Amino acid sequence: MVLVLQILLVLLMIILAIIIAFRISRKKPLRQLPANYKELLHDYVSFYRELNEEEKEEFEKRAEQFLSAVKITGVNAEAEDLDRVLIAAGAIIPVFNIHDWQYINLHEVLLYPGAFNYDFDQHGSDRNIAGMVGTGAMQNVMVITKWQLRQGFINSNDAHNTAIHEFVHLIDKMDGTMDGVPEIILERKYTERWRRLMNETIEQMKMHGSDIDMYAATNTTEFFAVISEYFFEQPLLLQQYHPDLFEMLQRIYKTGNR
Repeated sequence: MVLVLQILLVLLMIILAIIIAFRISRKKPLRQLPANYKELLHDYVSFYRELNEEEKEEFEKRAEQFLSAVKITGVNAEAEDLDRVLIAAGAIIPVFNIHDWQYINLHEVLLYPGAFNYDFDQHGSDRNIAGMVGTGAMQNVMVITKWQLRQGFINSNDAHNTAIHEFVHLIDKMDGTMDGVPEIILERKYTERWRRLMNETIEQMKMHGSDIDMYAATNTTEFFAVISEYFFEQPLLLQQYHPDLFEMLQRIYKTGNR
C-alpha cells in the first residue's frame, strides 16, 4: 500500500512538472524579431521614427505578429535580420491605422537577390521585375528583390518603396479583385469618386506627363500601388501637388486624424 502511494505521488509530481513546463513555454513564445529590431526600425524606417512611444510599441507588436504568421525565405539570397524587419515594416505601414488587419492572402515572402521575369526566373535578359504578388501556383506568395527592398527604405529622397507597393497590391486583392479600388477598407460611398479620380489622373498623365511615376498610368491597379508609395514616402509633396489624391488616400488609409 505504501509503495502504491509512493508511485502515485511520483506520477502526480511528474504531471505537475509537465503542466508547469507547458505553461511557461506558452508564456515565452519564440521571438520573431531580432534583438536589435528597435535600432533597425529607427535607422531605416522613417514612418516608425515619427511615431510616439505608444504607437511605436503598437508597430513593433504588429511586426512581430506579421513575422509569426508569414514565412520569409531567401532564394539564392540570405534573408537577414534587416530584410525581415523591412518586409514587416512594408506590411505594417499601409495598414497601421486599420486595426486588427491581417494579410490572410499571404503565407510566404520569397526574397530574391535581384530582378526576375514573369516566370520568376533569376537569369536571362528579360529580368526587369523587382516585386510581384503571385497568382495560380504562386497564390498567397510575394516575391521581392533584396536590393529594391532595402533601397526603398534607405533612399528617402524619392517616392518609391517596392515593399509598400507590393503590400498595397495585397490590400487591393483582399476584396477579390485587383482593380485599384480597395473596397475592403474604403467606404462604399467613396468608391466611385476614387475610381473616377484615378481614371482622370491617368488620362492627364498620358497627355501631359506627371511628377507621379509614369508606371502608374499602366492601369488603375498599378496607379493605386504607385500613388500609395508616394503617399507614404513623400506625403507633403503629394498634398501640395495632388490635394484630391492626398485627401482620398487619407480616407483609404485612415490617416486623417494622425
